Amino acid sequence: MSAFHFEGLVWHWPIAIYLFLAGLSAGAVFFAIMLKHFKLASEAYHSPFVQAAAIIAPLAVFGGLGILVIDLTKPLDFWKILVFYNTTSVMSMGVLVLMAYQVALFAWIGCIFHQGLTRLLDGRFGAIGRLSTRFIQMLVRQEAAITGVLVILSISLGAYTGFLLSALIGFPLLNNPVLPLLFLISGLSSGAAATLLGGVLLRGNPNGIEVRFIHGIEIPMILVEIGLLFTFFAGLILSGGQSQVAALNALGYGFWGWIFWGGVIGIGLTLPLAFNLWMKVSADRKFTYVAVTASFSLIGVFLLRNFILYTGQMTGV
Repeated sequence: MSAFHFEGLVWHWPIAIYLFLAGLSAGAVFFAIMLKHFKLASEAYHSPFVQAAAIIAPLAVFGGLGILVIDLTKPLDFWKILVFYNTTSVMSMGVLVLMAYQVALFAWIGCIFHQGLTRLLDGRFGAIGRLSTRFIQMLVRQEAAITGVLVILSISLGAYTGFLLSALIGFPLLNNPVLPLLFLISGLSSGAAATLLGGVLLRGNPNGIEVRFIHGIEIPMILVEIGLLFTFFAGLILSGGQSQVAALNALGYGFWGWIFWGGVIGIGLTLPLAFNLWMKVSADRKFTYVAVTASFSLIGVFLLRNFILYTGQMTGV
């Protein structure tokens, strides 16, 4: 049995990338909102970390959707998913959440960077420029409501990536109630890492208030993710039958066993936790520490998505 191609496979690596990018986008937005609300206030638009999140979030969504469209048997029919919704379909409801999320995301970005956008439009583009300026001013007046809606949608999108896999009936490892919460927390973690990495690459201060704030949340988040992984597999093993078989197959000594223990647990969780604790004790964060820690977190979450997707389809009922 090949690591990437085995009999009975329903979904493969493009879905894993889509799930990874969707969660990353939701997480980046969530942390950008937290930074503005708790630390930066009206100065948020100056922060390279908020700027990085505002760039990463839409690009990640567009990239994920692009991969999803290309992977469809009939990619030119994708528009039908955007127009016709089926309330009993997890995929259809996910697309609806994704569309609403993108609208709220761009509205929020318009609010945060309204000063720069207004200066850009001032005296340019004629009537279109004036209408655009008024529209941005209207958005700013509704910023609190837009932010609240975006927080709800970002959390919904992060959890949806787990619900989507749960819709694959007949696979015990995937039909697990812990999966949406696990994917939500790991998605937030990847968004935090992407925001940190993008921020320091945009020459943000690696020892600044934004990094300290995010790292302060990352430590308990990593511990929660470890707890969720334990709960996820303990529940399967204790259930017996095919659920136990699915868990033991996934955690075994084969290719995916190495991916889990070495990649997800080792690179994705243990090293970032150790580095975060070290930076907290040393009280001085440097570019290399922040960038390497964020990169390890991103690798870990990406491997987790692939691990769950592939091993989840190895054992059926």
